[in-house]
Amino acid sequence: MRAPLSWLREYAEIPASVSPASVLDAFVRVGLEDEAVHGTQLQGPIVVGEVLSAEPEPQSNGKTINWCQVRVAPEGQLAADGGADVRGIVCGAHNFGVGDSVVVTLPGAVLPGDFAIAARKTYGHVSDGMIASQRELGMGDDHEGIIVLSRLGVSATPGTDAIELLGLTEQAVEVNVTPDRGYAMSIRGLVREYSNATGAAFSDPALRPQLEAILAEAIASDAQDVRVPVTVDDDASVRDQPMAPVFVGVIVEGIDATRPTPTWMAQRLRLAGIRPLGIAIDITNYVMLELGQPIHGYDLDKLRGGIRVRRAAEGEQLTTLDGKERTLSAEDILITDDRGPIGLAGVMGGEETELSTETRNVFIEAASFSPISIARTARRHKLPSEASRRFERRVDPRVAQPAAARVAELLVEHAGGHVVRAGSVHEQIPTPESLILPVDAAARIMGVDYSLDETIGALRAVGCEVWEEAEGLLGVTVPSWRGDLTEPVTLVEEIGRLCDFERIPSRLPVAPPGRGLTREQRLRRAAADVLAASGAVEVQSYPFVAEADTVTFGRPDAGDVAAVKLANPLDPRAAWLRTSLLPGLLTIAHRNVSRGLTDLTIFETGTVFKPESGVVYGVDEVPSVAVRPTPERIAELEAGLPPQPRHAAGIVLGQREPKRPGHAPTAASWEDALELVAQLGLATGADIQVRQGTHRAFHPGRCAELFMSFGSDEIVVGFAGEVHPDIAEGADLPRVVAAFEVDLDAVIDLARREVLPEPISTFPAATQDLSLVVDATVPAADVSAAVTEGAGALLEQLTIVDDYRGAGLEDGQKSLTFALRFRATDRTLTAAEASEAKESGATLAAERFGATMRA
Repeated sequence: MRAPLSWLREYAEIPASVSPASVLDAFVRVGLEDEAVHGTQLQGPIVVGEVLSAEPEPQSNGKTINWCQVRVAPEGQLAADGGADVRGIVCGAHNFGVGDSVVVTLPGAVLPGDFAIAARKTYGHVSDGMIASQRELGMGDDHEGIIVLSRLGVSATPGTDAIELLGLTEQAVEVNVTPDRGYAMSIRGLVREYSNATGAAFSDPALRPQLEAILAEAIASDAQDVRVPVTVDDDASVRDQPMAPVFVGVIVEGIDATRPTPTWMAQRLRLAGIRPLGIAIDITNYVMLELGQPIHGYDLDKLRGGIRVRRAAEGEQLTTLDGKERTLSAEDILITDDRGPIGLAGVMGGEETELSTETRNVFIEAASFSPISIARTARRHKLPSEASRRFERRVDPRVAQPAAARVAELLVEHAGGHVVRAGSVHEQIPTPESLILPVDAAARIMGVDYSLDETIGALRAVGCEVWEEAEGLLGVTVPSWRGDLTEPVTLVEEIGRLCDFERIPSRLPVAPPGRGLTREQRLRRAAADVLAASGAVEVQSYPFVAEADTVTFGRPDAGDVAAVKLANPLDPRAAWLRTSLLPGLLTIAHRNVSRGLTDLTIFETGTVFKPESGVVYGVDEVPSVAVRPTPERIAELEAGLPPQPRHAAGIVLGQREPKRPGHAPTAASWEDALELVAQLGLATGADIQVRQGTHRAFHPGRCAELFMSFGSDEIVVGFAGEVHPDIAEGADLPRVVAAFEVDLDAVIDLARREVLPEPISTFPAATQDLSLVVDATVPAADVSAAVTEGAGALLEQLTIVDDYRGAGLEDGQKSLTFALRFRATDRTLTAAEASEAKESGATLAAERFGATMRA
């Protein structure tokens, strides 16, 4: 909201010595956000000039210029720049004539954009100054002709300072208004806030006695005398909000819509960010800014019958003031007459009844509409407007009548009209409910000892009526313009805001002793920490994916994959909730590789969505936010959500180790994915085991199935390996992309409850090698597990060091070589003990897989 300072001073005692920065500081003290100071950047001399002559001179380029003699100072006196009183000036505009008063920028003046004015030779003349247009002075966008002061209703003698005359020294402050404080989007609201911040006296522009007199003159005493009857379909509400609780209609006849907008009004509108469009429209915009009530004016002669406020029929059409034909929704609120829609209520009027320079009779509408409906309509049609911004933040329903009277007053004063006693008022404003506030509520919540006088004073400052309900309790009735004050805690916020934010202490609550992170939280953090410590960068991806991704990455087996589809997706191409983290990681990798980051290790921990087959998720109706849902309703909402386990996933591509002197680069492979899984297992105390597996998203033959034991069962917790080359190619990634994904919640649940350090033995280790020949189809992990089990407790470590297939072996066989390390905690092992343990492992492998020892 931009507020010209002169406008604020009209209703609040703001001394002329107070700077714009000080005004902004005052607004900040009561919770508004300061944005900027606006004004026209001009430097004189800029004066009023009288055109003495204007000789047209055609030029060789086809353009005709005017060689003008302009008086810029009283006859016989020096001009503001110290030069002669009559100047020769070249001007390319033709919308003026001899005797007209114009604005002249003399040499030495500086216009917006740091445009300096100087005498210069052009078109065969020395132009000693410039006759200015609105755009050149920063007054507007009109650049088709120069400013003719008489057409603006301004008269002044030559040499008068035009900067002061046109109000170009005016400045405006801009504040950001939060959505819950729509009343502050008006001069009326801002002067109240300035008074709350500084104690300055102020007057409410909506409570002027002459407005009541005008309204009494305008409203018909009998319904039969109403010129334009208004009907509101009161049964059409959204979330118990009346569609249009207030609708005031006032008629002003006999206006002259060709009259110029007063200079002071036009300048205030420009500073407030609104372009002047003509006297009738400018007055409606002016009152909207002054009182916060959006106003719409209809050309009375174009109306057909009475006005009806109703919901649109689905698919109904309306051409709005911007010339666009819009297809309406059944939720839109319409203003209609006997022919059909003439306006999109609270957002924009229609073409058929718009005001123009031909308008002579005006029907003024000042209404209040449902904030939710207006907000939805503005977003649905992508049509934000100054009116909709105010309606969706709530407009004071009791300001409609004063606003309509104010528009009528200005139309009579500046457009020559007269008020007709044929208007009407429709009001269904509910009686405000009183809130009960404990006297000590603010002190308990804010941590500040507010006195009773401070509490009552702050509430009355925002417009509340306050009385003592009982001992220790206050009764509070909130004003009509503060629809956001609905609970006692909102009153406490106002007390804290107006009694100085700086009094509120900054103290962090002390955590109760004995509490901290849960086991699951600690292990999730440990998992992320160890992945980051291993060199991976943590990222976060969107949870929305394409349907094909839910099939490819959702489950390893073929067939349909259960997934949740969004009812209202942001992007129709990504309308499904992810069942895996890998699609998002591949998208992030693609973006990084396309920007030259070809060596990449990234990971993510986050929730995925795993719906149970056959279960329908979601709710039929979103609950109201006005009341707390019942426990049964909460349970119903919870049941509408699919299971959301937390996963951990990562990918590695490019060079794991870069090239450097004496060292060749090492390319990333499936081993890197398994190493990250191993580190994650160590951090969580989980015994994650590996075996050959298959998954549609992974390379055939280079996919490891990750599982953990739970009693006699083996539970699959994830997969690791290389991404399928076709998927990597589709993502414009290198052919080899190592990846893993584990169900982190399952890993933590199956991990040991407690990770205890193992003592380090002081006795020496005994090492031996074991080579076993098995069928090539037998997974090496299964042979390793058999050897480990058979070797018993003395085996400290087993490592596969070779997988040989070739000469000396039959077709379809392979030789697996293991490095074994044995150690006892209480003695030095003999070679015989180590050999016996090794042979026990080989024996068990022979029993299970037919393994034979290779010489």
